[in-house]
Amino acid sequence: MYTPQVLDHFQNPRNVGEMADANAVGESGSAVCGDVMRIFLRIEGGVVQKASFKTFGCGAAIATSSVLTELVKGKTIDEVRKIKNTDVVAMLGGLPPIKIHCSVLAEETLKAALDDYERRTPSGTGK
Repeated sequence: MYTPQVLDHFQNPRNVGEMADANAVGESGSAVCGDVMRIFLRIEGGVVQKASFKTFGCGAAIATSSVLTELVKGKTIDEVRKIKNTDVVAMLGGLPPIKIHCSVLAEETLKAALDDYERRTPSGTGK
């Protein structure tokens, strides 16, 4: 049912936990299944230096959160804005159709974090 990548990110999630020095935080929840995802980013000079997450949800929600944090690190804000749920699914080698909403939740949470960053730094430069 799940790919080896999904199982790996669920059983060995990367970048778990709150980030004290985050300058961007996004949260989103799914009415479909009750999953709640929160992502923390540290953006410096327009580039994501660090990313972490806290997720309450199923294995697919945890796996999508984990892979998302790996996907955004080292990317510019413009590159991160282009990340879609399909990119998350591709990095995981696929998700069962009933779990695609987890990847959508990851995309929404990422966008919320970027919106938070822009609110905190009106110039968008992070300086």
